[in-house]
Amino acid sequence: MGAVQSPVVPVVADLIRATPGTISLGQGVVCYGPPDSALHNVLAHAGELNQYYGPVEGIPELAGRLKDKLRTENDIHIDEGRSLVISAGANMGFLNALFAITDPGAEVILPTPYYFNHEMAVRMLNCEPVCVDTDQHFQITPEAVAAALTPRTAAVVTISPNNPSGAVYPEQSLRAINELCRERGVYHISDEAYEYFVYDDQAHFSPASLDGSDRHTISLFSLSKAYGFSSWRIGYMLIPAHLHEAVRKVQDTNLICPPLASQYAALGALEAGREYCIDRIRQIARNRMFVLDELKKLDCLDGAVRSDGAFYTFLRLRTGLSDMDIVKRLVQEFKIAVMPGSAFGMDRGCYLRISYGALDEATLVEGMHRLTGGLRAIAG
Repeated sequence: MGAVQSPVVPVVADLIRATPGTISLGQGVVCYGPPDSALHNVLAHAGELNQYYGPVEGIPELAGRLKDKLRTENDIHIDEGRSLVISAGANMGFLNALFAITDPGAEVILPTPYYFNHEMAVRMLNCEPVCVDTDQHFQITPEAVAAALTPRTAAVVTISPNNPSGAVYPEQSLRAINELCRERGVYHISDEAYEYFVYDDQAHFSPASLDGSDRHTISLFSLSKAYGFSSWRIGYMLIPAHLHEAVRKVQDTNLICPPLASQYAALGALEAGREYCIDRIRQIARNRMFVLDELKKLDCLDGAVRSDGAFYTFLRLRTGLSDMDIVKRLVQEFKIAVMPGSAFGMDRGCYLRISYGALDEATLVEGMHRLTGGLRAIAG
């Protein structure tokens, strides 16, 4: 545990608490909550929330609804070669997967910038994160991944749409990564928590929809972002059937079962459906355009500002200061919080992650005014 980085969200949260009035462009949540149907469904099943545990893999009603969703929205057809397991969020799904497929010393390929909780989980299991650079637009390149594969490689991880960069990986790249994993006998862990958050002409693609992907593809999904469901902790994972018993052991030990109240809430949320999410994501899309337009006015940025998906943009600054120096000064002097890029594996150069999903329009305008003014004063 000494080799595992401290989680960056609580570190920045401590800075915010010490500076009242700070606006946060840090934590990755949305500006809306769950549909009313989520809470209504919990109340409707209140009599079933008792002293007994539920099924380890989740209740059949929710599993069935999620399988329908995967078929209609992701073009993923579940047969005897695959299993669906409901988890307490996609983070737990990722840890379940690592327990099931790795031994100590195994390597897990993480394109950089990586999601910090993925890197932390790999280290917690005494495995080795192998960082692979992306291009100037934070796009993954199959050639770089292929060069990083060794006999100890257990898995390649992709996140699309991406946290923290906002990049959306094209179907062609994900097809190539998935085929590479099949050829080399390693797993492809595809984190798709931000699947609904794509903009302009971008499209989300699920590698598990590919023919022949069932034995080596692990797909992670979540209700946290799209349904404003973060604190309910409900996600789900689609795994090869031969991993089912291993994942079941892990989940029974670590969780016993997904929280029943949250599963009933998830059923209610899914009744509202994707349209509930898309209507609200339109506001986040407007936030995105405002943020990108404001950032383009800065002279201290090194490279183009992009955000094709999720609700993040990842900035590189031309400065000799460290990212944590800038984060601290932004909070303490300008009352605006962002995340340091080093937490996401970017320790060459100064990077910041900006999250624009959590704020209403007026607060975002004020927050960006503080951010751009602070960066001009600090970084030039």
